Amino acid sequence: MYPPPSDRFLPTLVESHAPVTVVQLHRTDGTVVELEHTAGSVTVDRSQAVRRTASVTVPDTSFIPRTPTEQLAIYGSRLRIERGIRYGDGHIELVPVFFGRVDAVDGDPDYGPVDIKASGLEAVVADDKFVAAYSTRGGTSAVTAITGLIQGAIPGAVIVNYATDQVVGVRTWDAEGDRWAAAVECATAIGAQLYADPDGQFIVRELPDMLTAAISWEVDAGDRGALVSASRGYSRDGMYNWVVATGENTEEDTPPVSAYAADEDPTSPTYVYGSFGRVPTFYSSATLTTTNLAQAAANKLLRDSLKPNATADLSSVPNPCLEPGDILRVTYANGDRDLLQVESFSLDLAGGEFGVACIGGREDS
Repeated sequence: MYPPPSDRFLPTLVESHAPVTVVQLHRTDGTVVELEHTAGSVTVDRSQAVRRTASVTVPDTSFIPRTPTEQLAIYGSRLRIERGIRYGDGHIELVPVFFGRVDAVDGDPDYGPVDIKASGLEAVVADDKFVAAYSTRGGTSAVTAITGLIQGAIPGAVIVNYATDQVVGVRTWDAEGDRWAAAVECATAIGAQLYADPDGQFIVRELPDMLTAAISWEVDAGDRGALVSASRGYSRDGMYNWVVATGENTEEDTPPVSAYAADEDPTSPTYVYGSFGRVPTFYSSATLTTTNLAQAAANKLLRDSLKPNATADLSSVPNPCLEPGDILRVTYANGDRDLLQVESFSLDLAGGEFGVACIGGREDS
């Protein structure tokens, strides 16, 4: 979870309060313009290569670029969105919910409104395909390789690592290859996910383990709770409970390595030797040159897709601090409780419903 700006921020979310949304356009000429807006949303989805996307509707038709000078100021500009609370004493606290590249601006040039669409900074890296073969020669660690790949597309980009870094195998990508996919491959080699956060920094971090991670937010039903409604279900689509990760690096002439990760908990509904059955998936990368690297990749991929026994769609009061991977304790009106992990959500900038898609559903005793 993004750190709340104060101790009173989260408790105030479930009370009557005045939400505040600030939208800024950071032009390529260095100017920053605050946008009056009438609608918009930020969508966050851990399963997508570009984790955060945004759309904003503004009434000012001057934001439609008509001349070459206006186009230069818009093409490559950034959109920053913050959401927060205005307290009764007039004090405002804000949390960043989006920072990314403006992709499109369109609308009626005479009457408006104008719609602005934007994507997280992963899109900038992904669009910068390799124009020549790119190699990580020289005993490079995963984070060093990730930094080089990202900063090759965005000079000065900030990469923050929370994972255990390791030297990975030499990897060469062909011309026309996807630079962002290459960076994600290096992160996978050390069992980590890679994404751009709402501050525009690139984060290397392991996905929290539901069984051990701290609870980020309590979502309770009732008059003073955050839960508005919930829908629970079950689907085995996209689920696997056995990952085999292999690596063979011909550039370094290292011997093949392999490791597996499986749901071997007999109490789990996706237990590999239980009635769910064994559902394997396979992953291979030249970056995996040791058994430890192969094991880290297998563990990461298993956590990515294993859905222990349920999916849940929640509607709650909007929480701008929420991040994919956060662990929620949900208490329903009948007293039942679940521990769920956030998969995706959509934040309505005009104050509409806050829908959160979760996986997990492990009943909390």
